[in-house]
Amino acid sequence: MELNLIYPPLLGIFGLVVALLLFVLVMRYDGGSDEVKKIGDQIHLGAMVFMRREYTYLALFVSVLIVLSYIFLGFNTALAVTAGALSSSLAGWLGMFAATKANVRTATAASKEGAQSALSVAFYGGSIMGLCVASLGLVGLGGLYFYFGGDPETARAIEGFGMGASCVALFSRVGGGIYTKSADVGADLVGKVEAGIPEDDPRNPGVIADNVGDNVGDVAGMGSDIFESYCGSMIASIAIAATLDDSGMMALPLALASLGLLASILGIVIVRIFSKADPGTALRTGTMGSAILFVIAAFFLIELILNENVFYTWLAVLAGAVGGVLIGLITEYYTGSTPVEKIAKSGETGPATVMITGLSVGMQSVVLPILILATIILVSTSLVGLYGVGIAAVGMLATVGITMAIDAYGPVADNAGGIAEMSGMGSETREITDSLDELGNSTAAIGKGFAIGAAALAALAIIAAFVETVSHNNEQFELVLSDPQVLVGMFIGISIPFLISSITMTAVGDAAFDMINEIRRQFREIPGLLEGNAEPDTAKCVDIATSAALKRMLLPGVIAVSAPVIVGFGLSPESLGGMLGGGLIGCVSMALMMANSGGAWDNAKKFIEKGNLGGKGTDTHSAAVVGDTVGDPFKDTSGPSMNILINVMAIVSLVISPLL
Repeated sequence: MELNLIYPPLLGIFGLVVALLLFVLVMRYDGGSDEVKKIGDQIHLGAMVFMRREYTYLALFVSVLIVLSYIFLGFNTALAVTAGALSSSLAGWLGMFAATKANVRTATAASKEGAQSALSVAFYGGSIMGLCVASLGLVGLGGLYFYFGGDPETARAIEGFGMGASCVALFSRVGGGIYTKSADVGADLVGKVEAGIPEDDPRNPGVIADNVGDNVGDVAGMGSDIFESYCGSMIASIAIAATLDDSGMMALPLALASLGLLASILGIVIVRIFSKADPGTALRTGTMGSAILFVIAAFFLIELILNENVFYTWLAVLAGAVGGVLIGLITEYYTGSTPVEKIAKSGETGPATVMITGLSVGMQSVVLPILILATIILVSTSLVGLYGVGIAAVGMLATVGITMAIDAYGPVADNAGGIAEMSGMGSETREITDSLDELGNSTAAIGKGFAIGAAALAALAIIAAFVETVSHNNEQFELVLSDPQVLVGMFIGISIPFLISSITMTAVGDAAFDMINEIRRQFREIPGLLEGNAEPDTAKCVDIATSAALKRMLLPGVIAVSAPVIVGFGLSPESLGGMLGGGLIGCVSMALMMANSGGAWDNAKKFIEKGNLGGKGTDTHSAAVVGDTVGDPFKDTSGPSMNILINVMAIVSLVISPLL
């Protein structure tokens, strides 16, 4: 048994070695001219400064959690919280470090070698993030499970790993989201709308901060987001299996995740093989290929580990994997097809109709993913009970290595385009980077849809584990809709996503206000800046975005962690169960609506910028820019924070469940 338990952390170490080899491969590409290196160094330094300051705040918050966990839940839980926070932080930091090195090399490869080489560098940069997320999850969680010996009693402390990872994810996502969108909104409104200069123009003081934001928000933040869902699904499955005292069912989630890592590495190889063809085809072939390989191999792995319900358990895994793909495809439709053209067309009558159409598209996009999630729940629970929900979530997230690689590729390509523009590489290079960026927008949209679906299923699995744990300890515990305690909890739960969304949207608005005023001041007071005869003070804009993000990220985190404790001990376990149910429905619905509205507004703007409906500089384009400006905090700040919010509340509830 012990020999089997060591495999997941060993495979995690193997994944980290592959990530290191990819990083070495990226660094072998040409870093570009002195001008390109200077811009790349500014982006890298800005990102690293933000991460250091953010992690300082995080360390203080997590230290308090560790002490409280030690006092009330013991050494093993405190150890798990520490391991979870460190693993999540390291995954985000390593991925962002690699991305800020890959962006300049992608731009240079596009300039000197062409589209195929640029795609390879950008994809390798994203793959490092994906492999770090999957590998560190296996090293951290698998290492703890090995340390606890797979014993149902001591392994319960592993739930603390999810709490540590979730807290880091929430701060990283919210802080990074506030940073990137305050810079993006400020740079767009003053640069593109007021001054009439192109996006990523070196004269714009906010453009470096905008490019830094792509890394701290869309790479490090997204990595931590997926990491906590990835680990949360495994933790929930282990917790449910622990109540059944079945060692095979407890070991299965880590075994499936290990298999998923190997399938992801094969998927990265597949993308490399097909990269000579169409880039979009290469990325999709790699993603689908790894998922198919995983699903086929999963049957034989389940047969090897479980003694009964092998086929039914495999069907639950299959339901999760297929559901994740379907949610991603639906998201791609709403953010990159007919609805986008409809939003762009509405810009002919002004920004008001752009806003109305975009919101209606976002609201409609909620329906099908919710129905798919409901189908996964029905199918998986009918097959293998509550354990089915957890194992379906594991099935959806097992190939996170390739899924995250495809998503992180987008910000690297976006940064490369900005660097190409700022360094004056020419129109041919910009065409290549723009085509990669356009593909990146689609992959990012798919990634966001996948992240929401995965977070929803992982949270539901954790809630199921919470119900099983409390029921196991308290036979009188029951969640009945007619119980006033449950109803009160549901109303409290569904109000929290609205409160957090309001706080994060307000934070972006306030920070963007400061950014806009600073960019206007520099255009007004620095002689020759708009003419291109002077250098902007980009460091000032970076500092504004950093300070704003760090000051405003703390309150959402405190609310998310404290709400379950207050409701659970202040009202009742039944109220806490109701709060989790209401919170789950509210978070998933709002996350889908905001992410898809924002993505559709963004792509509607880009559709016009390609020359459709009059192209750049028209009133239609200006209306679309307004829609995109509102959509930015929707899709990159408030929307993604919903994924983590429900997981934080669920995992904190699961951790404190023995005390209720």
